[in-house]
Amino acid sequence: MLLIDPDNAGRGVLAERLRLQGFLVSEGADGAEGAVLALEDPPSAVVADLSMPSISGVQLCRLLRSETGTSRVPVILRGAAGRRNHFWAEQAGAFAYVLKGRMGELVRALRRAIDQVRLPEENSDFFVLNSTHELDVRERIATHLDAALFESVIAAEVRRLGTSESFDRLVDLLSQFVSQVTTYRWMAVLRASPERLGVHVNPGARELALKEATRALECSAKIPINTIEDEDAADDDEGPAPVVERIYFGEDAIGVLALAPRAPAHINDPILVRTIAQELGGALRMATLVEHSRSMATTDPLTGLLNRRAFMEQGSREVLRSTRYNDMLSVILLDVDHFKQVNDQRGHAGGDAVLTALAQLLSASVRACDVVARWGGEEFVIALPSTPIEGAIEVAERLRRQVAALKVLDPAGELVPVTASFGVAALTAPESLEALIDRADRAMYSAKSAGRNCVQPPLEIPPTESPPLESRPPAPRSVSPPGPPS
Repeated sequence: MLLIDPDNAGRGVLAERLRLQGFLVSEGADGAEGAVLALEDPPSAVVADLSMPSISGVQLCRLLRSETGTSRVPVILRGAAGRRNHFWAEQAGAFAYVLKGRMGELVRALRRAIDQVRLPEENSDFFVLNSTHELDVRERIATHLDAALFESVIAAEVRRLGTSESFDRLVDLLSQFVSQVTTYRWMAVLRASPERLGVHVNPGARELALKEATRALECSAKIPINTIEDEDAADDDEGPAPVVERIYFGEDAIGVLALAPRAPAHINDPILVRTIAQELGGALRMATLVEHSRSMATTDPLTGLLNRRAFMEQGSREVLRSTRYNDMLSVILLDVDHFKQVNDQRGHAGGDAVLTALAQLLSASVRACDVVARWGGEEFVIALPSTPIEGAIEVAERLRRQVAALKVLDPAGELVPVTASFGVAALTAPESLEALIDRADRAMYSAKSAGRNCVQPPLEIPPTESPPLESRPPAPRSVSPPGPPS
């Protein structure tokens, strides 16, 4: 095996210990000398320092992998602890990265390398560095190759984020990648349209990091913020000024990337941020388009609430959850009273104003876990997880009073009186979401018949077990109203 270490004393001690372990050891004082030795007489394995004069361990590893005679020689790199060191050793194609001083780990890695990697066949067609001039050329080539490697690896990883499908997931995946390459206090991505901020922070430094990020990116106070909190970000109280780069898609600026380095700042951090920002535009644009298309498929365009299809998907999951865990689930269905008259007397713009105001009221008046949707026309539906029928009736009554107090102006600036009729039902297993909504719907029609602007509890509770068909009483005939009540 070939051992390359610029520290003569340390190299001698390590070489002697490896010989005691049964290895035949050749020694090189630096990367350039080691490259010549390896290319002239390919060893079974190479152990080299990550940081060396003339040719670094990363450059040496790439050089040996690119030459025919040494392409299969495993290279084990040694150095200090740090995610950056592990990352670049892996990207250079090293067989393993071992911390200095870990003798047992080094010996085990060597034995695995020699056992698992087939030794190179003899080949006399080696490129041998045999002059100082050629070494200088090799150093320059290696430097350019490493710069190209840095940018190409970063670019490839960032381009993969184009499959993120949402802005929040894109920021999460980006933070997982960047935290392997460098250390930082926080990292933030600002999307221009629709405006949103994603920030990766340490849980212990959240407030300070958010304050710094919003200031560095010049965000408005009302911008929606998604925070990703874990210990991959450092909890330092202070550090160097953030590195900020705009994100472009074509000629359009669509966002901003900012990274707050730790002290002391690494010389490559500005290059890293610039490279990421240059490649992030396509991924950010793609995630935004997918997010928008999904939103269009699940959102009512007038009110911004979930549409009927999206509610059925989320509501069905809530029914399954409630049934499995024996939890409670209630549904409220409400219909705007005399809505046809609003449209007839004040125009469709007046009706749209009523629906929009009502949607905003409902969204602001329920819990984050509740599901609010436009059911169709002037009807709205609300699913209340972990809520018994008594609680649902209280919620419906509170909403009824809020709707009656709602101030809505039509296009002429005149006040539009608004009330709604509410039907309530609670899940009784086994029952489908469709059956639950149907009972709430019938309760809502009952509220219409009772004079409107009121809350009607469920009219009946479905039996948990159906009697035999022959013992069932004949179904009563019911007369449906001629059409949806207005």
